[in-house]
Amino acid sequence: MVVDRQRVERLTRELLEAIGEDPERPGLKQTPTRMAELYSEFFGGVGQDAAEPLSRTISVSRGPAPETLPSGAVLLRDIRFRSVCEHHLLPFAGHAHIAYLPGEQVVGLGALVRVVEILAARPQVQERLGEQLADTIAEHLDTRGVLVVLDAVHGCVTMRGGRQPEASTLTVSARGVYTEPVARAELIALIGGRSAGSAQ
Repeated sequence: MVVDRQRVERLTRELLEAIGEDPERPGLKQTPTRMAELYSEFFGGVGQDAAEPLSRTISVSRGPAPETLPSGAVLLRDIRFRSVCEHHLLPFAGHAHIAYLPGEQVVGLGALVRVVEILAARPQVQERLGEQLADTIAEHLDTRGVLVVLDAVHGCVTMRGGRQPEASTLTVSARGVYTEPVARAELIALIGGRSAGSAQ
């Protein structure tokens, strides 16, 4: 689904009026247009197929001799992401760390980044985002295990309510062999820093 920019502009004008502002004053006149552009970017993942970037895989066994299967995990750390919390429509942003234990096929690393971008570009909650990432990778890649760790700062925590500017939220989603704590311990350690300490 493509964001209806004209409708967003119209509703933004109504919102400004609803809070007692004048949408025609110089500082606000372009705000409806800016909001339409912003929402097109923030919610561009609505209706997109998050699995599509994983459709082009690479064989790791067929190539220069000797033929072999991977024995260890593929870990992509520190993928920056931002999303919008569906509860208050405030942003949350942080880092995603994705690991999977491949079978005969792997995927280009940029495809994993794209999956994060698609799933984050819609109204979300962090807990669901991590589970959706894990499910998408587990279901559409040749993998024996998947681990997704998200570490994010939420506007609804830092800007409203308790207003805790230093608080971050860590979630862990695991599939396959990584549902066992011992199996994922090495990966958690490799992710390192605050995430590693918090996830254990």
